[in-house]
Amino acid sequence: MKNSNCKISNAEWLVMKVLWNESPQTTTRIIEALSEETDWKSKTIHTLIARLVKKGALGVDKNSGQHTFYPLITREECIQEETGSFVQKIYEGSIYNLVANFIHDEKMSVKEMEDLKKLLDDKLN
Repeated sequence: MKNSNCKISNAEWLVMKVLWNESPQTTTRIIEALSEETDWKSKTIHTLIARLVKKGALGVDKNSGQHTFYPLITREECIQEETGSFVQKIYEGSIYNLVANFIHDEKMSVKEMEDLKKLLDDKLN
């Protein structure tokens, strides 16, 4: 799925998290894992898995007795895509405006600002 859009809904994200944590997994195991944090019916989870396969986010191994699913995109790749989309949509592509918003609204602790400053200093040097 590299170089393609990773447009994943919040519900699909939960399915991906299960598979990023451990894969490959059968539908039964995915349903069991999601039942701990959702009240979704198994049909809903089957639909989400099918959508993710169609989007190219999940691969499926049909050679074993049960189909097993595995991610075709890493968590990091998806986070990067989602972050870029968010920054573009909300901050018109400006990382500066994103960070400035968090600093001005006091949503960043002093420690977080010091860590961010260190990251920026390291990047500049």
